[in-house]
Amino acid sequence: MTDIPSRSFGSEKKWFCREDKTEKFVDRLPPVAKDHVTNLLRLADRGFRHGRVEATSKTRKAYWEKWRRHCQLIRLDNRLQGVSFEEKCNAALSFAAAIRYGWYTRGGTVRAGTVSQALSAVNTTIALDINEQPFKVQGSKDFLPLISQTLAGWAREDPPTEKKMPVEADIPEFLAELGLEKEATELTKAVGDLSLMAFYFLLRVGEYTIKGRRNESKQTVQFRIKDVTFFKKDHRGILRMLPRNANEEDILSADAVTLKLENQKNGWKGVCVSHHSNGEEYNNPTKAVGRRYIHIKKFTADPNTFLSAYFEEDGLRRDVKDSDMRTALKVAAEALDYVGTRGIPVDKIDTHSLRIGGANALSLNGYSKEQIQKMGRWRGDTFLEYIRESLADFSEGMSKSMSKLFGFVSLEAGVYSDITQATVESEYEVNVSTPAASAA
Repeated sequence: MTDIPSRSFGSEKKWFCREDKTEKFVDRLPPVAKDHVTNLLRLADRGFRHGRVEATSKTRKAYWEKWRRHCQLIRLDNRLQGVSFEEKCNAALSFAAAIRYGWYTRGGTVRAGTVSQALSAVNTTIALDINEQPFKVQGSKDFLPLISQTLAGWAREDPPTEKKMPVEADIPEFLAELGLEKEATELTKAVGDLSLMAFYFLLRVGEYTIKGRRNESKQTVQFRIKDVTFFKKDHRGILRMLPRNANEEDILSADAVTLKLENQKNGWKGVCVSHHSNGEEYNNPTKAVGRRYIHIKKFTADPNTFLSAYFEEDGLRRDVKDSDMRTALKVAAEALDYVGTRGIPVDKIDTHSLRIGGANALSLNGYSKEQIQKMGRWRGDTFLEYIRESLADFSEGMSKSMSKLFGFVSLEAGVYSDITQATVESEYEVNVSTPAASAA
C-alpha cells in the first residue's frame, strides 16, 4: 500500500484542504502508521476535490481574498475567532455593504443575491477550516436575522430581473435554412443545426457550444460524438439501434435519436434525452443531429469530439461558440420581425430563448408539466429522471408537435412596443381545445 501516493497521486505532498493541520496530524504518528494514514487521507482528499465544482471553488477563493483584506481593514481575525457576537455581525454587515456597493470590485452596485453568495462563500470557507459558521443560525442554513433582514431590504431595492423571451420554431428553422444557401459556410450550417437541436431538446447553451475562452471549471460536459445514438424502426415498427458505423443514408433517415449527457449543471449524470423524427425533410431534430454527426465523422474518428465542432475547407477544427449562437438568434429575430409581430425586442432574445421556447411550444401543445420537466431535465420530482425504460415512447410525437407555429404574442408587448394593429390584422386559427398531446 505504500506505493499508492506515487502510483495514484504523485509524490508531491499537497493537500487541497487543511494542509497545515493534515501535516501535523500525520507527523505525530509512528513511522509504521504514517504511510498508511497518509494514503487514506489522500484518498479522502481526492473525494473532497471531486465534491467541488471548480468554478464555485474559484468564486469562493476570490471572495475569501476580499474578506481577508476586509478583516485587515477592521482589524479582526479572518476566521472571527475570539470576537463577540456583535463584532461578528458588524464584520459581516460591513463586508456585505462593501460587496454591495463595489468597494472591492471595479463595478458598481451588485444585486442582493451576489452579496448573499459572497457571505456564503466566506461562511463555508471558515466552516471547512474550524467547523464554525459565523454568519448562519446555529444548526440552520439561514443567515443570522440581522444579516437576513439586510439582504431582504437590498433585494427589495434591486430592479426586477430582465428575463429572456421564448422563440418559436421559426427562429431555428430560419437559421437552419440559411445552411442550404449555396454560399453558406460550415459555421452557418453548424449554427443552424445546433439551433434546431437546442430548441427541440431544450438544451442549455453550455451543452452544445463552447465559450470564447475555454472554461474547464464548469460541471456540464458538452455533447460528444460518442453520446449520440440513432434508431430506425424495423418491419414491426419497433425501434432498433443503428450501429456506430451506420451509413449516411441510414443516419439521415433515422426515426429517432438519443443524446446522452455525461454530467450537467444540476448534477445529474448519464441522463438521456430523446426525440423522434417530426417528419420534416430538413427542419427535423433527428436530421439536424445526423448532419452534425456525419460532418464531424468525415474529419475525425475521435469519439470525444464535441458536436459543436465544424471543419471548413482548410480542414482545421473550430467550434461553435455561445457568442455565435447569440448573434445568429438576434439576426433571425430581426429578419422575422419579432418586434413587430410578437412584441418581443431583439435584446430580449438570447441563447436561453431556444430552451424556454421549446418548453413553451410543448406547453402550448398540451404536454404536461412532468413531461416538459423530464425533457428539459429541470430539478424537482426527481423520480421522473429514472423513467428510462419508456424514454422513446415518452418523447414520441414531441418534435412534430413542437414544429407547429402558434404565432404567440408577448403579453408584455405594450411595455416594449405597440403591436396592436399587427395583432388585430393577423389570422388566428389555432384550436387550443384539442391539444396534440391529449391523444397520446
